[in-house]
Amino acid sequence: MKIDLEGKVIVITGAAQGLGAEIARTAAGAGAQALFLTDRNAPAGEAVAQDLAGQGHKAAFFMSDLAEPSAPSAVIDAALARFGRIDCLVNAAGITDRATVADGEVETWDRLYAVNARAPFFLMQGAINDMLRRGAAGAVLNILSMNAHCGAPDLAIYASTKGALATLTRNAANAHLADRIRVNGINVGWCDTPAERKMQAEILGNGDQWLAAAASNLPLGRLLQMDEVARLAVFLLSDAAGLTTGALIDMEQAVVGAPAGI
Repeated sequence: MKIDLEGKVIVITGAAQGLGAEIARTAAGAGAQALFLTDRNAPAGEAVAQDLAGQGHKAAFFMSDLAEPSAPSAVIDAALARFGRIDCLVNAAGITDRATVADGEVETWDRLYAVNARAPFFLMQGAINDMLRRGAAGAVLNILSMNAHCGAPDLAIYASTKGALATLTRNAANAHLADRIRVNGINVGWCDTPAERKMQAEILGNGDQWLAAAASNLPLGRLLQMDEVARLAVFLLSDAAGLTTGALIDMEQAVVGAPAGI
């Protein structure tokens, strides 16, 4: 089975670091024709694009803050201006913050929903409309979280944003079945990313030893790795995924619904 992205122009959000950057690198290695990267961290995003270009890949970076209502349309317009079309979209950008049902605030709700749900919706709208105008097949991949199933109590608002995106993923997939536009999602479990390292070691105050301690309590003795998520992402974007659409794949060392402790 051949898994590649040859001839495909791919837009990736959250591409300055973490899963977005890893997916960009893996997509480039899989033969993507061009990569349009966006993130609010311009220096880091430019560095990723320059690194890919230095390896002979077509890559461009566009700075955007997806918290801004106008950002999704600006990203789509810039991508079309640079590469002429969008064959695949990866919504990897996301933010998180602690908030329970008892103490969540309107500001936190609005901020998380703006980036985690509103922006992906309008990015999907822009990419899908380009595919429809051209009468072309395409693929969208949304990066979600295992928290979409329920979430920890202190992630109530964050979890609900991912639940919203899960429903939007299925809705868009169903709406565009006959258009040959596939829309899928990955519910990412506990993954070893730069953002998670900062959250655990610095923000939550668990120190540098947190990773070893966390890994020791997991079935496989380690956290999920970014390259594992990126490989699945490339498969779902590729023609090798066939007609797979509306799928939300759990990548976690647990099975939802299984009895605890068994």
